[in-house]
Amino acid sequence: MLLLEVISGERLAKPERGKMRVHKISNVNKALDFIASKGVKLVSIGAEEIVDGNVKMTLGMIWTIILRFAIQDISVEETSAKEGLLLWCQRKTAPYKNVNIQNFHISWKDGLGFCALIHRHRPELIDYGKLRKDDPLTNLNTAFDVAEKYLDIPKMLDAEDIVGTARPDEKAIMTYVSSFYHAFSGAQKAETAANRICKVLAVNQENEQLMEDYEKLASDLLEWIRRTIPWLENRAPENTMQAMQQKLEDFRDYRRLHKPPKVQEKCQLEINFNTLQTKLRLSNRPAFMPSEGKMVSDINNAWGGLEQAEKGYEEWLLNEIRRLERLDHLAEKFRQKASIHESWTDGKEAMLQQKDYETATLSEIKALLKKHEAFESDLAAHQDRVEQIAAIAQELNELDYYDSPSVNARCQKICDQWDNLGALTQKRREALERTEKLLETIDQLYLEYAKRAAPFNNWMEGAMEDLQDTFIVHTIEEIQGLTTAHEQFKATLPDADKERQAILGIHNEVSKIVQTYHVNMAGTNPYTTITPQEINGKWEHVRQLVPRRDQALMEEHARQQQNERLRKQFGAQANVIGPWIQTKMEEIGRISIEMHGTLEDQLNHLRQYEKSIVNYKPKIDQLEGDHQQIQEALIFDNKHTNYTMEHIRVGWEQLLTTIARTINEVENQILTRDAKGISQEQMNEFRASFNHFDRDHSGTLGPEEFKACLISLGYDIGNDAQGEAEFARIMSIVDPNRMGVVTFQAFIDFMSRETADTDTADQVMASFKILAGDKNYITVDELRRELPPDQAEYCIARMAPYNGRDAVPGALDYMSFSTALYGESDL
Repeated sequence: MLLLEVISGERLAKPERGKMRVHKISNVNKALDFIASKGVKLVSIGAEEIVDGNVKMTLGMIWTIILRFAIQDISVEETSAKEGLLLWCQRKTAPYKNVNIQNFHISWKDGLGFCALIHRHRPELIDYGKLRKDDPLTNLNTAFDVAEKYLDIPKMLDAEDIVGTARPDEKAIMTYVSSFYHAFSGAQKAETAANRICKVLAVNQENEQLMEDYEKLASDLLEWIRRTIPWLENRAPENTMQAMQQKLEDFRDYRRLHKPPKVQEKCQLEINFNTLQTKLRLSNRPAFMPSEGKMVSDINNAWGGLEQAEKGYEEWLLNEIRRLERLDHLAEKFRQKASIHESWTDGKEAMLQQKDYETATLSEIKALLKKHEAFESDLAAHQDRVEQIAAIAQELNELDYYDSPSVNARCQKICDQWDNLGALTQKRREALERTEKLLETIDQLYLEYAKRAAPFNNWMEGAMEDLQDTFIVHTIEEIQGLTTAHEQFKATLPDADKERQAILGIHNEVSKIVQTYHVNMAGTNPYTTITPQEINGKWEHVRQLVPRRDQALMEEHARQQQNERLRKQFGAQANVIGPWIQTKMEEIGRISIEMHGTLEDQLNHLRQYEKSIVNYKPKIDQLEGDHQQIQEALIFDNKHTNYTMEHIRVGWEQLLTTIARTINEVENQILTRDAKGISQEQMNEFRASFNHFDRDHSGTLGPEEFKACLISLGYDIGNDAQGEAEFARIMSIVDPNRMGVVTFQAFIDFMSRETADTDTADQVMASFKILAGDKNYITVDELRRELPPDQAEYCIARMAPYNGRDAVPGALDYMSFSTALYGESDL
């Protein structure tokens, strides 16, 4: 009867003797009616069975009452009462060793489960570390006594019964455990609040790590660029071709080994920056602003400066190589001509200074005069060579030849000697002419020999000089021109041989006259030093040099044919690779605006496309190898293609960057779709509308195109002042930098933000308030008790001291901290 009064809340009539059974039944019916009004179904339980003492029925009714009023209200993550209570016990005891709650019978026999529940919520009541699994009676009695004394939970169970029973009564255990749930239900709210804060702080910590990674990567890349540009801008010339070739090899190593990883780092930096900004937008955080000088635009500007310096450095290297090649050729030519001239002038000054005419006969004087005339003719013939030597020296000076001082000294010596020869020649002529009147006889044959031998000798010396002259050509046409000139020279050899025979015939005639008339100077020629033996020797030398020249021209012609083959080989590959890169760029542009399948399908398509592009890299490397052969062969132009290796490199780097950026854009769209709950149909609708109004296929919309797109999606924007103001507000969201265009990513962010449910600063403040026990501040101990250690320390390090009137020592201001997380104030 007492139990029924407690359940129904009514005072029941006390039955009198004789009417005892009737009143009891009436009282029990009232209690049963109240139980039924609370939604409890009592099957086959009647008042008569209760009054008559049916133990089974009575116990069943009591369990039904307990289940309804003590257990049924328990709910954890939308589970049933029993499952929810079991889940709650498992979570609370998870950190404790030797505790594994799987049911409501044998899992509780050792008593550690009850002790763990109490210690989790009231650690000061039980010293859990001193409990032993092999002493269940002590554990159970400790838990029951503490629960009854400090938690107002009655001692419903008996420790000996639980230990002595193989399977303790499940309903009794569940009833007793439910008392703990209700006693500690207030702590559940704090746990939920702590979970929300952990989630928010985890997002913030991840974003901060991404920011630190971006800053470090940007700093490293900018430092590399800062170190590299001075090296590329160094224009200190080298004196030798070998040194300049080494500089060119170093530059190739830079292009092949050092720069490609930095290109990848630059691309990865831009991808990380875009991903970070997307995550910040999705978590309702303010946009990330890198440190001064470390914006993506700053890095692009620095990279542009690097490439400009790189281009200028390569052009300078090639120009320097051409200059040194020209200098080496000129220097060799100078030395050769100077040696020939010095060989010719050797002894000439001494000869001009002789005074043999003072004791000579008339005939001898005549001979000396004619000889001098022949010498002057020879001297005039050498004037052109002296002028050539001076011109070559001047050109070497203008081209800044490293050994110019020695060249200038030698040239000056030749010029001074030439001037002296002219002066000595003039002086000797004057002396001979003064005595010419005293002399009468002259040998005309010797004179004719001298006059014809000197030019012929000069012609042979010029021929030998030309045949031994070094040449430098860069095309087949140039070597063909030299070959033609050489063939024309060979065609003149028969006439030259006739002239030689004629000159030798004059000498033979002189010898005949000397022998006939017994002339004292027989065997000598007073008018020239050129002997028939010298003429024959030089003529034989010319004949030997002709086939050597033929061989040199043939070898050079073969080399130019090889160079032409290299040009055609490079041109054929470049004319395929260049258009291929352009085609791939256009195809990527089409893929980025078309809608074929889901975003994941598009992403897989792009990744397969990226793989096919990367697989094309060996052809680029092969072209690099051909280009290196061209440079090593000193080939500076190629009429078979308009593409240079620089064009191919820049196009390839742009292609890799474009496909990486396009993949990143699709990944960010997937991230936005999943975070905002946008369906694939909505995403397709957004893309279709965006593409419809993107008529120039630029991937962006102008303000009027964007407005028309919003209206097509059902967005109400009027033509009145209010509509213009609303559209201006929307433009400030999608185009914060006022560039005058709206990207597809900004469009998706705006459409998803309008309906998204995200965490706010107010929600975080409310969660902190729960942890703080409804106070306006929170303490260090409360943070460390409710939050994981790393996130608790994160909050402690960043929360400002609380300065309100109700502040206590060590109080922290969680309100300003919450607003700072969302950019509404500064940490």
